[in-house]
Amino acid sequence: MPVPCAYHVHMRKNARHNRLKEEAIRLLLFSSSITVVILLAGIFLLLLMKALPAFREISAGEFFLTGVWDPTGYERSHYGILAMIKSTVMVTAGAMAIAVPLGVGTAAFLNEIAGPRLREVLKPVIEILAGVPSVVVGFLGIVLFGPMIAKLFGIHSGLNAMNGSLLLAIMSLPTIISISEDALNAVPVSFSEASFALGANRWQTLVRVKMPAAVSGVIAACMLGMGRAIGETMTVLMATGCAIAMPVSFLDPVRTITSAIAIELGEVAFNSTHYYALFAVGLVLFCMTFAVNMVSDVILHKYQSLQR
Repeated sequence: MPVPCAYHVHMRKNARHNRLKEEAIRLLLFSSSITVVILLAGIFLLLLMKALPAFREISAGEFFLTGVWDPTGYERSHYGILAMIKSTVMVTAGAMAIAVPLGVGTAAFLNEIAGPRLREVLKPVIEILAGVPSVVVGFLGIVLFGPMIAKLFGIHSGLNAMNGSLLLAIMSLPTIISISEDALNAVPVSFSEASFALGANRWQTLVRVKMPAAVSGVIAACMLGMGRAIGETMTVLMATGCAIAMPVSFLDPVRTITSAIAIELGEVAFNSTHYYALFAVGLVLFCMTFAVNMVSDVILHKYQSLQR
């Protein structure tokens, strides 16, 4: 029977060592994934457990289908969040209507048109914009955008949904621009070269080749930007007026879900109906964010299946 040489023994030890390393890495990645799922489930269960006691005193119909939120009412308390949901949707939709075309267009400009020197200047500026505190952006809305909106539309105050949409669009732009530009950079150069070889110009190549190839990354960028907008608290609390009323237009003051929680949770009586109702409001916000992510994931999978 042949005796294995030292080289074969060494190779077997290396192979066994590599297998152990791969198994350890796989276990680490699996543990990380499970931890994220457990954390997400824990947050949901915590909100659910804290929200359920509220519905012993509040009917689901009143909570979801009415817009009067008055926990300290003289005759009786009212807990209707329809106005807050509408305000949140209005401000977020307005922000995305501004930020998505501007952000994707800026990303396309940086990727396809801007020269190296201009790109080196613009990229750090965009990254610095992402680090501006939300309080500073809120002050910008109070002293700059608010008076401009009031003067432009002839209204008493510019602290309204339009002001909040403009500020949230500014805050969402760095996320949308950076991730969209990375997605465009990830498109293989051969795609552009093939398009140019067929006679397409730079605009046709960008719109018909590069953007469709990078659409999954662009959609992800827009969804992350929307997540930033829908979860922002301080900016909308400072710049939207925080009026507890059903908004009719973008010129009306609004109170979003996040600002309502921030204003009231620190001063509410512990274990009161109002306390549990705020957790129910937080659960609604959690579900809205989760639904946005699920819809974006479905859209991405459908687009990828069509591409195949």
